[in-house]
Amino acid sequence: MSVLVAANVRYAIGDRPILRGASLAVEAGDRVGIVGRNGCGKSTLIRMLTGELKPDTGTITRQRGVKIGYLAQEPDLEPGRTLRDDAETAFKDLQSLHDQLHAIFDQMGEAEGDALEKLLRRQDDLERRIAASGGYAIGHRIDAVLHGLGFTDSQFTIPVESLSGGQRARLALSKLLLDEPDVLLLDEPTNHLDIDGRLWLESFLATEFKGAVVIISHDRRLLDNVVTRIEEVEQGRLIDYPGNYAKFRKLRSERREALLRAFENQQTKFRQEEAFIRKYKAGQRSKQARGRELRLDREKETSTLERPVELTTFAFDLPKAERAGDVVVTSRNIGKRYPLEDGGEKVLFADLSLSIKRGERWAVVGPNGAGKTTVVRILLGEIAPDQGTCRLGANVSVGYFRQSHEGLDPEKKMYRYLQDVIRKENPGALLSEQAARDLAGAFLFSGEEQEKPLGVLSGGERARAVLAGLLASSKNLLVLDEPTNHLDIPSAERLEEALSSDDGYDGTLILISHDRALIDATCNHLLLLDGEGNAEVYFGNYTQWREHLAERAAQTAPENGKNTKPPSRPTAQPATSPEPADSKPKSKNRFSWMRLEQLEERMGEIQAEIAVLDDQLADVELWKDHEKITQVREHHENLQAELAEVEEEWLRKSE
Repeated sequence: MSVLVAANVRYAIGDRPILRGASLAVEAGDRVGIVGRNGCGKSTLIRMLTGELKPDTGTITRQRGVKIGYLAQEPDLEPGRTLRDDAETAFKDLQSLHDQLHAIFDQMGEAEGDALEKLLRRQDDLERRIAASGGYAIGHRIDAVLHGLGFTDSQFTIPVESLSGGQRARLALSKLLLDEPDVLLLDEPTNHLDIDGRLWLESFLATEFKGAVVIISHDRRLLDNVVTRIEEVEQGRLIDYPGNYAKFRKLRSERREALLRAFENQQTKFRQEEAFIRKYKAGQRSKQARGRELRLDREKETSTLERPVELTTFAFDLPKAERAGDVVVTSRNIGKRYPLEDGGEKVLFADLSLSIKRGERWAVVGPNGAGKTTVVRILLGEIAPDQGTCRLGANVSVGYFRQSHEGLDPEKKMYRYLQDVIRKENPGALLSEQAARDLAGAFLFSGEEQEKPLGVLSGGERARAVLAGLLASSKNLLVLDEPTNHLDIPSAERLEEALSSDDGYDGTLILISHDRALIDATCNHLLLLDGEGNAEVYFGNYTQWREHLAERAAQTAPENGKNTKPPSRPTAQPATSPEPADSKPKSKNRFSWMRLEQLEERMGEIQAEIAVLDDQLADVELWKDHEKITQVREHHENLQAELAEVEEEWLRKSE
């Protein structure tokens, strides 16, 4: 039975529709990811599920007695408590039981006879309820969750009104997880989590939390490791895809291709009908032409398919930067520390030596507060180290994406901003309006969005505009500090393409990020800070680093009092050379017996069957039935393979 259902909900802000008949059913134990472009209505849907917003039409149904926990993007905490005291409020019901039990004990001191017996029964009932609710072990649970989300013991006594925005968000998430609702509704829970916090949350949701989870997230690894179903908000509706995010990308691409084929087939049919009507409307077959015109008008009005939203790849040739020297950045034994209020000092790193060569891709990884931005600013010469030396190489020009974007002219149109940035960074170079618009389009700005002043753009849109300008500014060292913080998934994937494609950025990259997918896609060197003053360099991507850690832990894990090593990987076998193409005669295929006319007839039959399947694949309802869509896709693939064989034989016989 569904614990939470949204049925055909519609919602508009003024005359702008946000949701146009969205439906969602959440079963007990479900793990559902909600994805879509920024502003498409994801948070609106979540707020409707909580009851915070009411749909204009449609219904929201919650199972009787279901307990819903909601993490908003902007949590509201009550001042006057310490961080840990506020976390304890997640157990306010349990605390109430404890208070009642203490009151019973006080009354027992004066009670006698039947009154005492009644108090004893009440005591027994309260103790059973306390045990069922976690008993006296809640302190351990609170500490485990707070530590898992990145809080230290020294931060437990901080007043909540003194917490930063990121700390407030993590505290709100801690309380929600401790409360253990039946359904968790999470809106961007990883926004203020470092990688270790994200890994802990993934593990908690995947292995410990027993209720249902509905999660909006731009963290693709989280969606891969936690959810078993993706709901994409597209044009105000929800489209269901079984599986995690990686499976969603594959199915979504196949669906878009099917929709595009169906759209193009319909448009071809419309053009053919229009040509017939024009040719015969005034002749002897005018009556037939007028009848077909009426049918065509009716079909266009009621059955016209929409062209699917295109998922194009990055398609803009970025200007090439002037060549830097072989070594872009060097540091020798640098260190940085800062004083603490108690008179001690915090060591960020010490004796760090690096050599970053031209064309290398480095990611700086570590917990919040470990000094990632500080070390990068020292490498660039913006901050002096407490010890050691740093030097930029010859002919290095730096493009720096910072977490804040001051100095933007709020009145300037977005495409004009790109023109001006590139003109400033490349004196004498002219970027035409069309070239600026092409660059904006490559970074997912539609025609209307390109006309918007910078001042009205969202945080994610401004970030995309700044990134587009940086990537087209001919800088041979690009430094990106948390570039995906405000980007939706399509924008983050577009950035990956721009940084890693053949036509994309070809200079040196230094990336500060908690986005594991972005790091893996773009970087092959890691600088790892642990927040305890230690730094380590690793040659490889983040996934390889985690595998390395697992192997290192396995090698040092005691087994029967001895250290053991994990089994070695299988040795790679030497590659065998393929046989020459003409070493064997080509074998005949299963259609070799057919005459040329039979082959042509079969090709027509297969193409007609494929067209029918294309129409079925264009039906959104079909994609909600996993078993049916699998059958249709397999049949479609088999027909495509058969068509290729028939065409091959037809070509052979036609020669």
